Amino acid sequence: MKAIVYERYGSPDVLKLKEVENPIPKDNEVLIKVHAASANAADWHILRGEPFLVRLMVGGLLKPKIKILGADIAGWVEAVGRNVKQLQPGDEIFGDISECGWGGFAEYVCASENALVLKPANISFEEAAAIPMAAITVLQGLRDKGKIQSGQKVLINGASGGVGTFAVQIAKSFGAEVIGVCSTGKLDMVRSIGADQVIDYTQEDFTQNGQRYDLI
Repeated sequence: MKAIVYERYGSPDVLKLKEVENPIPKDNEVLIKVHAASANAADWHILRGEPFLVRLMVGGLLKPKIKILGADIAGWVEAVGRNVKQLQPGDEIFGDISECGWGGFAEYVCASENALVLKPANISFEEAAAIPMAAITVLQGLRDKGKIQSGQKVLINGASGGVGTFAVQIAKSFGAEVIGVCSTGKLDMVRSIGADQVIDYTQEDFTQNGQRYDLI
């Protein structure tokens, strides 16, 4: 199969398109035919090995242990291990496979079934591949750590970014009053995805306006 491979830390120039062996799923894994994969800030940090702490967390000190990047993927289940219960060949799925060794920038990748969910029929593979890491980050922050409740005032700083756009929509789904902070050119977009109020940080310092929030 074809894959985007890198063998030393550096800029995107170190990435090479190569032929590599097809992965074989373990008993609790599924083999995925990748239709779409998105690039995250995490991919960029691991590619460059920066900050240096990244090398201690997921990579080697001098050269990367992960040879194929790509955490957010969407595609089809090609085959399943004998202990897989929830998925079957032909299922359209998406997920964050960073806990499974990465490898999404390839034609095929193996991942635990627990890292995957069925793709809704009303979104494309490309849309699905853009969701997992950013949206899960928001759920961890708002739901798991922040214990968000309906009626709370929630300030989203960076509301027009990859994580911020999910934060606005997810906070609204919990019934919160959402205030989004972004630049002038993004005000209408942030309103369009559900923000009740927007603050243009080029015109107003939200830390000095006297407002209080339940979650930031």
